[in-house]
Amino acid sequence: MKDKKEINVVWLKRDLRLQDNEAIANAIKAKKPFLLLYVFEKSLIDDPHYDDRHWNFIKQSLVDINEDLVALDSKILAVTSEVITVFNQLLNYYEIHTVFSHQETGLLITYTRDKDFSRYCRNNSISWIENKNNGVLRGLLNRKEWLNNWEEYMNSPTIKNTLSAENLLGKSEIQSLEKSFLSTNLQTPNNANFQKGGSKIAWKYANSFFDERYKNYMYHISKPSLSRKSCSRLSPYIAWGNLSVRQVYQKAIANLNSNNKKQISAFISRLRWQAHFIQKFEMEHTMEEASINKGFHKLKKSISKQYQKAWKEGKTGFPLVDASMICLKETGYLNFRMRAMLVSFFTHILWQPWQECSQHLSKLFLDFEPGIHFPQLNMQAGETGINEIRVYSPIKNSIVHDEDASFIKKWLPQLANLPKAFIYEPYLMTPLDEQFNNFKLGIDYPKPIVDIKKNRKRALDILWNMRNDKDVKLENKRILAKHTLTNRTKLMPSKT
Repeated sequence: MKDKKEINVVWLKRDLRLQDNEAIANAIKAKKPFLLLYVFEKSLIDDPHYDDRHWNFIKQSLVDINEDLVALDSKILAVTSEVITVFNQLLNYYEIHTVFSHQETGLLITYTRDKDFSRYCRNNSISWIENKNNGVLRGLLNRKEWLNNWEEYMNSPTIKNTLSAENLLGKSEIQSLEKSFLSTNLQTPNNANFQKGGSKIAWKYANSFFDERYKNYMYHISKPSLSRKSCSRLSPYIAWGNLSVRQVYQKAIANLNSNNKKQISAFISRLRWQAHFIQKFEMEHTMEEASINKGFHKLKKSISKQYQKAWKEGKTGFPLVDASMICLKETGYLNFRMRAMLVSFFTHILWQPWQECSQHLSKLFLDFEPGIHFPQLNMQAGETGINEIRVYSPIKNSIVHDEDASFIKKWLPQLANLPKAFIYEPYLMTPLDEQFNNFKLGIDYPKPIVDIKKNRKRALDILWNMRNDKDVKLENKRILAKHTLTNRTKLMPSKT
């Protein structure tokens, strides 16, 4: 019997790039031919946190990498299956020595998969080497030295990978392999409303931000329309690994000067903020399903499918809330303040459990990052015990951040011809106002589904009372001991 060819495998996950990719660097150093593999896992495709917009972004990212591999006569093996099933099939053709990948701070389903895969590798005498991802560390008990370690990692040289045809399995060999798998079609629909995946376009966004768009970063960050240009828009490229955080951090540092220090420094602080929350989720994965502060587990809210349906469909009767939801559905992007307002409205004004909005939002966020998503849901719902309770007013935010009502007009065109005051609060119209404006509340646009002032007071009263609960206070101490940074001032973003 002919001996099987010995290879290594680079299992790509949320690190869809060739440069500053430690898994690829380790594979090159191992001096064995290796296969670049991406598995569209059926279990994740079926998971309710994900949407076609995510898989399309990933496909575009893989196509982008494949373009760079053409010159090396290679490509990524992209298949639809489950990871262990794929490796079982690969073992029919190759002896796999080592698998290289990064440690993923993901959903519980991916953590369970990784534990199963680790056991599988041991049983099949395969070495699995995982590298840390973006400075996030596994197994930490507290955060005493975390920020210093993260900054040391961010300031260390990025990895320059030089691939050669000798490193990689050839294209013809991979095409032959594809016949034994359910190969994934990487074509995607052309939708200009969504940012397109891939490192090349990611760098275009980065360059345009640091060259010009940063100038109004702090001034426009909270504004739903203007933030679409003045914010970096790099979040999906970081979430799916088209860019490493270290690459972005060092690009920001390289562009930091006396003329732009305030704006770029504010951006850098948010890179630290992003890493802080992912590290927090890495250490408290139960946040996926329950509040980090166990004292809030006793908080019970009545489920209203009617309220939830109106919120999901952008039909609450509060224009900024509805415009934000429709915009998110259509483009996959919404600035941070409007995201926070959506969660705040759902959990405080509608008084619904944050768990009930989690999957809907994750499906819509093109930049869905579990390590950001769940800590933010906890925080915006006011269920950490240590953060300020914020109940965002859609009316105040409309007046302050959508001054000309351009955002509401774009996404709720049925309101565009109303006087500005009524665009913000159409329910204030009298029957005479409706007649004068040829507009019928309840037909052209929904009436408010709740009394916002009454519900806001209820939420604040209950949540502030719970801050005095003995279990909440006890949990506060535990959370602070585990997650407080030694130099917290370096982490906090500037107020906007």
